[in-house]
Amino acid sequence: MAFASIVGLEVVYAVAMLILVSLGLAIVFGMMRVINLAHGEFMVMGGYAATLAVHHGINFWLAIIVVPPIIVGAIGVVIERTIIRFLYGRMFETMLATWGLSLFLVGLMTVIFGDDTEGVPMSLPGLHIGLYQESGYNLFVIGFSVFLVGAVYAFLRYTRLGLLARATMQNAPMAGALGTNTSGVYAATFALGAALAGLAGGIIAPIAGVVPTTGGSYIGQAFITVLGGGASALAGVVSAAILFGVVDQAATFATNAVFGEVALLLAAIVLIRLLPNGITGRFFRRSL
Repeated sequence: MAFASIVGLEVVYAVAMLILVSLGLAIVFGMMRVINLAHGEFMVMGGYAATLAVHHGINFWLAIIVVPPIIVGAIGVVIERTIIRFLYGRMFETMLATWGLSLFLVGLMTVIFGDDTEGVPMSLPGLHIGLYQESGYNLFVIGFSVFLVGAVYAFLRYTRLGLLARATMQNAPMAGALGTNTSGVYAATFALGAALAGLAGGIIAPIAGVVPTTGGSYIGQAFITVLGGGASALAGVVSAAILFGVVDQAATFATNAVFGEVALLLAAIVLIRLLPNGITGRFFRRSL
């Protein structure tokens, strides 16, 4: 019973991590149809923001939850205004531009921070279940992921800015004709996606550490989850994360972590083959 509980918590933790990694990309790609290949580097910037904040004496929780989304969100506004806004509707050019941005950010962070792995010290008591112990920080990640999905849903569903964002993404000319500042909405939406990426990087930093080149390990998982989920940003990410998280952890416990990643990729290939439009292309179509 204790072992089954630990396995269940590890599966839920894997789902929560996929949601954290993918949510910002889902906002940008799912709502704006912008393929941001620099998403992983946004997460790395969030990790460095958290690391620097902790090293400068800022409270640990403020450093990983508040500082990264503010800094990376502000950077996202600058990038949207200087690069992305000229490429809407031009998917191939957007991919090239964000790929170049990714390479630039990796080089810039390497020059500034070097190649050494930076860490964020944290100490949370673990949860003892029989002879086993679950990390207290893993439990925090699970709880925070649930809170974050609920917060983003409430923002997009019940706030004026969320309503304007959804209207602009569905029909920008009509929204503009009704007086909506569509340029500002695009900038705010891209900034929200960047802020969520930075927040994910800040939360993951105490677990995995931070190094300039780690963005590539995040971007693959994020895109697989977003593409598998389909057009609905939140429902797609959550449903795909549940599916892929269960497959990944089941294969990991049966074999090892490498085969877990392979199983995740195979599951994504089968899913996209069976459901080319993703899970929400057939299910949860009216979901946010």
